[in-house]
Amino acid sequence: MEMLRKQGSEATSAIDALLRDTPPWKVVLGTTGVTFSAAFVYSQLNQRVPFMTRLKKSIFRMARLLPMVRKQVETEMIKVKAGFEKELLEPVGHLSDLVSLPQKGLSKEEVIAKTKLYMDVGEFDWKKGSHSGTVYYGSSDLTDLMTEVYGMALWSNPLHPDAFPGVRKMEAEVVRMACDLFDGGKDSCGCVTSGGTESIILAMKAYRNYAREVKGIENPVIVCPFSAHAAFDKAADILGIGIRHVRVDPETQKVDIAAMKRAICGRTCVLVGSAPQFAHGSIDNIEEIARLGLKYNIPVHIDACLGGFVIAFMKEAGYPLAPFDFSVPGVTSISADTHKYGYAAKGTSVVLYSSPEYRHYQWFTVPDWPGGIYATATISGSRAGGLIADCWAALIYYGRDGYVQKVKDIISTTKYIEKELRRVEGIKIVGDPQVCIVAIGSEIFNIYALSDEMKKRGWALNALQFPSCIHLCVTMVHTQNGVAERFVSDVREITMKIVAEPDKYVGGSAAIYGMAQSIPDRSIIDEMTWLYLDTLYAVKEH
Repeated sequence: MEMLRKQGSEATSAIDALLRDTPPWKVVLGTTGVTFSAAFVYSQLNQRVPFMTRLKKSIFRMARLLPMVRKQVETEMIKVKAGFEKELLEPVGHLSDLVSLPQKGLSKEEVIAKTKLYMDVGEFDWKKGSHSGTVYYGSSDLTDLMTEVYGMALWSNPLHPDAFPGVRKMEAEVVRMACDLFDGGKDSCGCVTSGGTESIILAMKAYRNYAREVKGIENPVIVCPFSAHAAFDKAADILGIGIRHVRVDPETQKVDIAAMKRAICGRTCVLVGSAPQFAHGSIDNIEEIARLGLKYNIPVHIDACLGGFVIAFMKEAGYPLAPFDFSVPGVTSISADTHKYGYAAKGTSVVLYSSPEYRHYQWFTVPDWPGGIYATATISGSRAGGLIADCWAALIYYGRDGYVQKVKDIISTTKYIEKELRRVEGIKIVGDPQVCIVAIGSEIFNIYALSDEMKKRGWALNALQFPSCIHLCVTMVHTQNGVAERFVSDVREITMKIVAEPDKYVGGSAAIYGMAQSIPDRSIIDEMTWLYLDTLYAVKEH
């Protein structure tokens, strides 16, 4: 202690000697300038959007003011818009558009006929396994059950539990069954949401509020793998918090644990792992992520939205995985979609917590509203009780044994496809397909050309980027007799043709995705996607 005092005294004396001949106003001005400069630098480095990202956006924004650049971008946007209109409007081009309410309402028979007309358009038949993911089962017996149950609960609304106590009970039971599946203890809890994106946003809201109110972190940051679902970026944008993306192993596509450790800072509010991630079906090392969470006292969220209702049954199905759920110390929340491999109707998911302590920070309350004390569990106020009833019905209809059998079918089909595709020269498996996704790329030709040619044969696959690849998300429709074999056969045959003449297959998605990935100004890609979203709401007669 005496030594520290001596060193402090010596430092003070040195500063006094240095500034002895400096006028006081210069000292004050210099101190003020340094203080404001330091504060400015700190504020720039601690904003939600990283400094380098904002700097690049500013540079690209100025570049687009140049007439030549602006004209070229506008020309390309016109082409892109025309392409989207062709893709989205042509399939319904033979149908007339309704742009205002009919003066006189249609009869029941007319409404049913018109509905059937609308639902029958489209070039792909998902019932025959044409789509990657999209519809996860859709059997006739399940469809009949879902329709009947939804009709019984059609007008119910969980916002009014006094009016619909049965629906409240159904939701509570869905949560308890899900907690049990993911090895939650007696304190585990959660709620039913409208889908995976809402589940993720709500979990991130809970951790943002927890960080602010418990830890005093005003500007929290999410730390997640580069491969994590884009819903985490949406959550960061909506919630006004930061997000740091951590690199992944180029071979396995699993998060680099050492890089995740380096990304942790004093403002980190949650660590994220995927089980599995959407693009390649790889499962991050959940145990290692959870160890980081425990070491630094940071909550850990596991995104199991895609395959949660597959991995929960894989051990019983004979395909054990490394621990991924609440059995792992440090895991504090899980999101899993019941409307995917839970086979519930579209529009339900669950977000689960290890303890009510976290869920409390998910709730939204306004105690002083003139309309009464307002409190909601999810983003929506009113919700469709019919969807909750359908979710509940699907879970108890199949039961544990039913889900285990379906997981056996899905995993065996996925492994067959993976094994056969590894034998096809010219393509490679990307990542570590542990669950229900098989992603393929190529070092010989543009892989998007394969996607275009497969589309001509009735297959609608998912196009991915960074790295360039495409994938098939295997569902129950792909377990039908002959579907997997036909898929492998088509991939093999088309790949042989492309390898023989790669220069022949350079248009379509191959050109579009190649161009999109090479553009450094990502705001241009944003504007292209705006055009796509605009077109979703377009009608030809308006």
